[in-house]
This record gives sequence, structure tokens and C-alpha cells, in this order.
Amino acid sequence: MNDWPAIAAAISSATGKIFQFAGQRATSGGYINQAFCIAGQDGRQFFLKLNTAQQYPVLLSEVAGLNTIAATRTLRVPHVIVHGATDTHSYLVLEYLALSAQGNARLLGEQLALMHRCTSRQFGFAQDNHIGATRQPNGHGDYENPENETRHVRHPRYALPHLNPLVKQLANRLSPQACKSLVIPEGEEANERLREFHVKVTTQDWIAFWREQRLGFQLQLAKRNGLGGKLQTLGDKLTDVLPAFFTSYNPTPSLLHGDLWSGNHGYLPDGAPVIFDPAVYYGDRECDLAMTELFGEFAPGFYHSYNAHFPLDAGYSARRDLYNLYHILNHANMFGGGYLPQAAQMMTKLLARIG
Repeated sequence: MNDWPAIAAAISSATGKIFQFAGQRATSGGYINQAFCIAGQDGRQFFLKLNTAQQYPVLLSEVAGLNTIAATRTLRVPHVIVHGATDTHSYLVLEYLALSAQGNARLLGEQLALMHRCTSRQFGFAQDNHIGATRQPNGHGDYENPENETRHVRHPRYALPHLNPLVKQLANRLSPQACKSLVIPEGEEANERLREFHVKVTTQDWIAFWREQRLGFQLQLAKRNGLGGKLQTLGDKLTDVLPAFFTSYNPTPSLLHGDLWSGNHGYLPDGAPVIFDPAVYYGDRECDLAMTELFGEFAPGFYHSYNAHFPLDAGYSARRDLYNLYHILNHANMFGGGYLPQAAQMMTKLLARIG
């Protein structure tokens, strides 16, 4: 890789201190990016995500997601140092955090509950606004109107708080091969294309959002991938009866991490929780909670604390599989294997719940 000098120069410019590479070691960074812990001759360390130049929009979406969560002053996320793209690679440099799997799970539950109280209405993300005015947090997960706020927020929205995360959300719903073609144009062409896409993925109707932008999208992709038959039959039946899971429940559009499985959180040496690799959007907070149970549950103290600070609705256990089905369908489309029968089993179970 010939871009190390450019990345070193970007770090130097961003930090105001010359950074010279002393070494790097590969580390876990998910299936989309390469990841490294990089060290400087002055002893500083950073976490580096690296991908092709065409994947820069995906890294930009992560930057936007990290900054959105950080602005709530609720949960700790890695600080963004610098990001950019060369002719051949895109990169994202974050602060390096020494994380472990054990820590203060109760504090994680409390802080996630606080983050989930940050809603699309508080951010000003509402009907007839492509992007609402950003409001400043008061340190308690609450947002106050700035003095220069002029737009009236009429209805909360289920979707994404800004344009960049649209790219990652789209990437999460496509194959790794398709992700490589994601490029955002510049100037007015970009504004028009992104506004058009934005309108399509925002709605005041949570059931419609989940039917069309989550389950429906994955089922259509599965059909194009040749995964038809029983999966499509079950999927059609399930999407037709989605309202049955929401007979007395209308979720508030909460700020979500969007990909909160066990591998996307950790703890600092003092036990403080950290979350990372977000795919943020506004939706039902139960989506985040459901995913914490999908690939290995979080520590019991996490759930006890979350419920103490923001009790879950009694119907959560029924909707948990509905929300996790999206991720299983997504994995079936990307990886195949055992995810396909697992998705079918989940849909059969969900249909049985409502008779």
C-alpha cells in the first residue's frame, strides 16, 4: 500500500503534530474494511480503517454516525481524528481505545436508554424537512431549541438524521460486491439525487418503514438472488400482517446505533462502555435491544439497568424476532449458508404468534 505517507500527513495536519509511522498491525474491523492499529515514532497510536477509494462514502457515513451519537453526550464513541481518500484508498483514523469485553454493563444500559430518549423531534427531523435543524444537547439526553430555530417541527420521522448515513444503510442492504459501486456525486447533482433518495426512505408510518425499507427490501433482494419459493411465500404473508404486532404500540423515533451486536461495544480499563461501528437512524428503540440478543446477549446487568431507566413495552418479546429477522435476511443475502433456513424458521414462528 503506497498511501501511508498521505495518511501520515493527514494525521499530522489534523492533530497539529508531525506523525511518522513506526509500525502497524492488522486488527479486527468487520467484513467491509481492513483495520489496523498504527503507531507513530512519538508513541501515539490510532485506529485506522482502510478501504478502496470507491468506498469512501461508507466511511463518511460512519463519521456522521459517530458524530451524531457523540453530540448526544450520552454514550462514548471513538473520537474521529481525520478521514479522506487518495486515488486508490479511502481511510478513517479514530482514536485508539484499549477495549475489553468486560466492564460496567449497567452503565451501558443506562446510557443507551438515555441515548434512545434523543428523538427525531428533538433533532428537528420532521415532515417536509429533508434535514432538520440541529439542536444542542444539554448533557442529559435532552435537546433545547436554539435561539435561531425558525422551522416548526410538526411530525416525528422514522429514518436517518442526515444524508451520509443513508449510504451506509444502503450498503448494509446490498452485497459486498454492490457496495463497491457506491459513489456520491458532488454539487447540485448530489443534492438532487440524495434528496430524491431521502424522500423515499423517510416516513411517519413505522409499519410502512419496516415493511418497505427493511423486510420488503431484503425479500426483493433475496428474490433477485434466486432465494425464492418458501422464503417469499412466508415473507409475503408476514408483511401483510405486520400491523398485528403493533395493535397498541406506536414507537417514538429514537436515535439508534443501528448495528448494536456484541461485537460493536466494549469497555475501557475503568469499565466505561464504548460503542462503535454505527449505522444510525431514527426508529423503534426495540430494534437496538433486539440486536443485542441476536449474536450473543449482553451481560444481564445491561438489560436490568436499561429497563430501570427506560422500561420496554410488554410486547417487546413478540417484536424482537420481527426486528432481528431483518438482520438474518441481510446475512442470508450476503453470505447464504444457514441464514436462509433460519430466516424461514423465524417467519414461521412469527406467523404462529398471531395465529
